[in-house]
Amino acid sequence: MKRVAAIDCGTNSIRLLVADADPATGELKELDRRMQIVRLGQGVDRTGRLAPEALERTFAACRDYAAVIKELGAEQVRFVATSASRDAENREDFVRGVLDILGVEPEVITGDQEAEFSFTGATKELTGRTDLAQPYLVVDIGGGSTEFVLGSDSVRAARSVDIGCVRMTERHLLRDGEVSDPPSAEQIAAIRADVDAALDHAEEAVPLAEAATLVGLAGSVTTVAALALDLDHYDSQAIHHARIPLAGVQEITARLLASTHAERAASPVMHPGRVDVIAAGALVLLAIMERTGATEVVVSEHDILDGIAWSLA
Repeated sequence: MKRVAAIDCGTNSIRLLVADADPATGELKELDRRMQIVRLGQGVDRTGRLAPEALERTFAACRDYAAVIKELGAEQVRFVATSASRDAENREDFVRGVLDILGVEPEVITGDQEAEFSFTGATKELTGRTDLAQPYLVVDIGGGSTEFVLGSDSVRAARSVDIGCVRMTERHLLRDGEVSDPPSAEQIAAIRADVDAALDHAEEAVPLAEAATLVGLAGSVTTVAALALDLDHYDSQAIHHARIPLAGVQEITARLLASTHAERAASPVMHPGRVDVIAAGALVLLAIMERTGATEVVVSEHDILDGIAWSLA
């Protein structure tokens, strides 16, 4: 067993997993898993730069994670940074700050690398299940990008496209710095047009229609699942490997798109940092299901973070 720490820093959130990994058995024993919403990608789509306040929020979370890693005694640490830091002109400020705090340099990975980690993390524990047909299409809906990965025992095709809950919200739902509540039909159509164009681009590399099982990852998907399951609190165990039918995703998406900030915030399963971006995230998921012909989405709480941990083992 090897004790490892994996950090995934995306556009919307930064997450930590400390686990004992056993390469011989394929077991990943989780010791600590946590998430903070820091919105690192705030304004990146518009300015091309990481905002000072976004960097400070991210560095504060890194300081918290450094304390956890030290306390649990992880032997190796890997910090992976995704969409927002790939796009930013001043990403060296981000790299230096993380290195100073954690002692490791963040790896600003490519979309294809991100896709491979997501696939490994989401599917490693599905091996041998007879109720889920292969190939899997793993879809990781992040804040700034969405990864599509098709494969069975290994990755067959992958592509990352620049649609995500934060990017779509900032691009289409902001008016004078405030999120439209609820969005207009024109705003919804504009998001859908962007997503459809991105799906066309994804299909150039990934034969989406060949997927037998759709596996959905990340906060937009898990939050939609929690709402569809009508949970009275966010229950990771109930959400993990839940199978949400297309009709359920359609219903939740319609409800979110018609709701106000206060109505979304009142949900007991809604993280405060997702209130303003969840409607766009749900719309991305719905568009993917309709394009692929998926009748359900299998929801996974294990994702890129677990893939990063396995890369250390």
